[in-house]
This record gives sequence, C-alpha cells and structure tokens, in this order.
Amino acid sequence: ELPPLPNPPPLPPLLRKTPFPPPRQPRPRRGPAARPAPRPPRRARRRRISRFASSLPGFRGALKQRYSDFVVHEVARDGTLVRLTSFDLPDEVCLSSSLDDEAEADLPRALESFRLLCGDADCEVLRGFLSSVSEGDSDVSPIILSPDADKAHRLEVHDFFKRNFIFLVTDTVEHSDGVQRCIRVRLRSGPRGRRNRTGIGSSEPSGWRDDRPFDSRGSVTWPYHLGKFLRFHLYKENKDTQEALRVIGKMLGLQPRSFRIAGTKDKRAITTQQVTLFKVHASRLAALNNKLTGIKVGDFNYVKEGLVLGQLMGNRFTITLRSVIAESEDMIKVAVDGLIKNGFINYYGLQCDDMNGVREHYKEHGDIDVAIRNFPRRLIAERAILQRLKKYPGNYLQALMAIPRTLRLMYVHSYQSYLWNHAASMRAGMYGLSGVIEGDLVYKKECPGEGTVTDASENNDDHTNASEMDIFAETLPEETIQSVKIADSEDLLKAVYTLEDVVLPLPGSETLFPGNEVAGIYHEIANKDGISLTESIHGVKEFSITSMKGGYRRVLQRPIDCEWDLMTYTDDKIHLVETDLDVLSKAKPSEVNELLSTGASHDDSLDTSGATILAETESIGSSDLLPELAVKLSFTLPTSSYATMAIRELTKTSTSFIIDTLGAL
Repeated sequence: ELPPLPNPPPLPPLLRKTPFPPPRQPRPRRGPAARPAPRPPRRARRRRISRFASSLPGFRGALKQRYSDFVVHEVARDGTLVRLTSFDLPDEVCLSSSLDDEAEADLPRALESFRLLCGDADCEVLRGFLSSVSEGDSDVSPIILSPDADKAHRLEVHDFFKRNFIFLVTDTVEHSDGVQRCIRVRLRSGPRGRRNRTGIGSSEPSGWRDDRPFDSRGSVTWPYHLGKFLRFHLYKENKDTQEALRVIGKMLGLQPRSFRIAGTKDKRAITTQQVTLFKVHASRLAALNNKLTGIKVGDFNYVKEGLVLGQLMGNRFTITLRSVIAESEDMIKVAVDGLIKNGFINYYGLQCDDMNGVREHYKEHGDIDVAIRNFPRRLIAERAILQRLKKYPGNYLQALMAIPRTLRLMYVHSYQSYLWNHAASMRAGMYGLSGVIEGDLVYKKECPGEGTVTDASENNDDHTNASEMDIFAETLPEETIQSVKIADSEDLLKAVYTLEDVVLPLPGSETLFPGNEVAGIYHEIANKDGISLTESIHGVKEFSITSMKGGYRRVLQRPIDCEWDLMTYTDDKIHLVETDLDVLSKAKPSEVNELLSTGASHDDSLDTSGATILAETESIGSSDLLPELAVKLSFTLPTSSYATMAIRELTKTSTSFIIDTLGAL
C-alpha cells in the first residue's frame, strides 16, 4: 500500500560538482510586478489526486517557467507528428485535359447505366445536354427529367450524378399542381462553364416551377476537383485553441464553429495541431500570417473530410524543467527510469483558474452588470449564465440551459472524472499497484482496438454529437465502450492480465463497476452530492450521468518513446527547445524573417534568433552568473492523458502546487 501524499521533505543541498551547479539565489521581484506566494494547495485534495505509482524519490524543478518550456505536437490518426513545416500554397490547378479524356472514355458506360436507371427518354435528353456542354456552350439551359414519385429512386439518381458526372449538379423541383416531382440537372460552376442559376428561357414543359434558384446546399461555388475541406496546421504560442481560432475567424469573417479540430491544446505552451475549414481557400489563411501575433498557419492541403473531436492518436510533449535541484545525476536518472518503467496514475488533471476574484465579487455583491463586464469573452459559460439571469432573475435552470449544449455535457464529464480520480486513489491506496487483483475491471484480451478513442461522429442523438460543437472540448468520454470483464480467481491463476489492462469506469448507462470495494466509492461520493448513478432524478438530460454512455480509462499510463537530457543555462530567457518556427527559419530564413518583419508587432517568443541562442546555451552570460540545471523530456501520451500528471510522478510534487505556482508567475 502506498502512503498518502506527504508534505515534501526538505531536500539536501545540491552537490557542487559538474554538471550540477550550486543553486542561484532567486532574483527579487520589484514594484507592482511582485506577486504573493502561492496559497497552500487544496484543489488536488478536493480532486483526490493523492497517490503515486511508485515510492521512488523525485527531484525539484520549475514547470512552465516560460511557456516555450512546454511544446506540444499533435499526433494524427495515421501516427504522423503534426509540425509547421511550410507556408507554401497547395496546387489548385485542375488538369482539365486529363479529366476530359477520362470523362470521354467513361461516357458510353455512364450513359448506359443511366438508361437502365431512368429509361430511354431521359437518357436521350441527358445525351443531348452533354453534347451541348462538350461543344463549349457554358450557358446551356438545365434539363428536367421525367416525373418521379419514388423518393428512394430520386435519391439513387442524385447519387448517380455525384458518382459519374462531377461537373453536373442536381436538385428536385415540383409541378405547379404540388404533387409531381422531377430532378433538374445543370452545369456546375468551375472550369467547364458558368452556372445558369434560374433556367429562365429553357424549353422545359410548362407548369414546372423552374424559375426559382437552384437548391445549392452543398454545392456552393467551389472547384469540383478540390476536396471540400481545407486542412492546415495551426501553430500558436501562449494562446488556447479557442482564442487562436476566434482571432483567425474574426479576420476571415467566420464563426468559431466553422473550424473543426481533433482536440484542444494547452494555453501556456507552444503547440501545433491540425484544423479543417469547409470550402475556404488556402490563400485567404496564408495572407493572415503577417498580421497574426503568436499564431501561424501553414502546411495547407485540401481533403474530402473534416476533422472530428477525438480523431487523433495523442500528443508528443517536449517539456523543460528549469532550476532543477537534485542530489546527483544518478538520482534524476533513477526518477526518469522509474517513470518510464512504472508509469503514472492516469489522473485527470487540474485546470488553472484565474477568475475566482470575479466570481467571489458576484457572489458577495450580486451585481450582474459588473460581473459581465469583468468576465472575458472566452468564458462562455459564465457570461451565458449571467446574461440569462439578468433576463430571468431567479430562474437558475433557465440560466444553466443558456450554456451551449456540449459544454453542459462537459460538466457531467467533469463529474465523471472527479469520481474516477477518487476511485483511482482508493484502488492505489487499498490494493497497491503491483498487479491485478480479484474484482478488477480489465479489458478482455480478445477485444480489438483497446485503448482507442471514441469517434464523436458515431454517437447517436442521445449522446455527445460533434456536429453540435460550438465550443472546443475533448471527446466525451475519451475511450470507447469496449468489452470489459471482472477479473476472477482463474484469471489471476493463469496470469492472463497485467496492471496495464486494469481500467476504472466513467459512470454511465452502459458501464460496469468493479467487483471489489472500489465500486463503493463511486456511489458513496455521488450519494453525498445528492446524485444517482443509476437513474435520473430530474428531466434535464444534459445534466444527467444516466444520459451518458460512460466509458473506461486505464488506471496506469506509461509515457511512450520517452527521451530525456540534461542541460545547463545561465539566462532564464533562453529557449532551451527548438520550436517549429525556429526550424523553419533555418531552412527558409529569408521567407520566415520577411513574414515576421512585415507583420504587426509580435511576441519576443517569435524571434527566430532563438535557434542561435540554443546552440550557445552553455557559453553565453556573464561570468559572475553560475549555470543552472535543466531537464528536458520528450514523450508521447494517448489522447486525454495529462503530461502534468507524468511530471507530478517524476517530481513527487502536488499538482495543485504546480498549478498555483503557474498562476503566481
């Protein structure tokens, strides 16, 4: 059994031998920039993040002393690392001649298929229409096929044109009698000609309502040879994902919901991730690069499908711990090797919250107008609640329903994670983490695709739907509902399962609880909070755990492909890790420097001279400054696992202390 989280013991003095320099006295802060010392940590205790995966000693270090010390690269579904490598525009030129040759070769086959589908009369009408198009008549009038009362057959015809004649567009029109319906065919906009939108002057039979514009849903002017989604790489510094996309959207005149992402990324960090936009040309985004501050976009590509939440394998982290204090290099090596071998408890992490002052002011004074003015626009939920309360004073359910639907579901998921953290601490404290015990929940060995993430596009209307996202949040829940079982004595005897197979549930309508005492902690805590995990006690589905499928999360997570290194530095402002922009500036210095110099004033962190400083880390600085030690770690984690939990295990430091320290920087 592992002991509960103790107060960190005083560390012995740092050994004064290379490469471990003596600790430098901290520089005193002056003037108004000085901030109070961090408050005693309490949030981790409330979230029950209280156990470690091993009893190995840790070492001290500063996390995110600079946001450039925390670099994140998304790992795409195909396993590739998402990096910013180019600002070049993709080739949008259509090789029309080759397309024409291909179309002509397939025309007889396509017409024969159409004759079998729609009959001889419609086939001859289509043949004449295609003949006019091939002669270069860009103003050719639309054609209307024979009346068709069978909706399923009409859908089949629409699909036929999508598959065989990509330069044509179809919609359905009705007769003036309001009963008969026919399919109308026109020339799509693009290299083959202009759109005839109304069909006025055509020779179709009288009585058809052919004077209205075409139903252009899904066929807005767009080159037919390009994928309908623009995929690009978003590079951002010290900004959260939602903020960065809001800035880009404002410049393009687009709503934030127009962007599709696979997951959110840290704010106090330098991150690169994939984003998709529907029918937006790359040139429009590329033109923003010299106007954006702390944000860059590149690696443009047109694809057929947009991203959905959870459509990634994970994230690659490169983290630098500064001002490291340890007894020796061996002690650091033992701690890192222990993290690689033993992993860390896969706790849900804490989020830094800097708005407590505003909330307390509203709680004390109840002044809605003052609170609305002080809450930044990024705090969607708080502002929505206050604005609805201002309109309907005292109606708190109405106020809660003002929160966007997917964010309402996030609150339920947050409570699920709160229960999961308690259960994980109880499992580690009561039974230890040496192996599987009877009653543990484990993924069945024959279950394929273990540990994969839920694809939000597969969820039904009763659960999270990615298409309704109007904020950016992780998939709910992270892991698929897979086949699990309760480990029994026979499984233990055969040693079928290991600790890596052990999971704990995120409670929901389709989840199973462990067959030991750990199950009780879920119901015990929920009952104290007046919540039922088995039935809904109110009619608001979005605030009910029973309306969620639930899921499972591994108790233990090991960092993947973990690498680490020791380095020394004398200047706190030095970048100790190369960013994507640093690498680009080496490969294309003139292009990157011009891009940065022609734009608006940018952050110091965008200065591409960082790569030079990085190479001179050990030699710069005044001779009277003693070098300090830093540990650089690189590792990959699956989606929804928190790098701060890995660092917590490495340093044996309370996570709430880390978060509070960040807030004091």
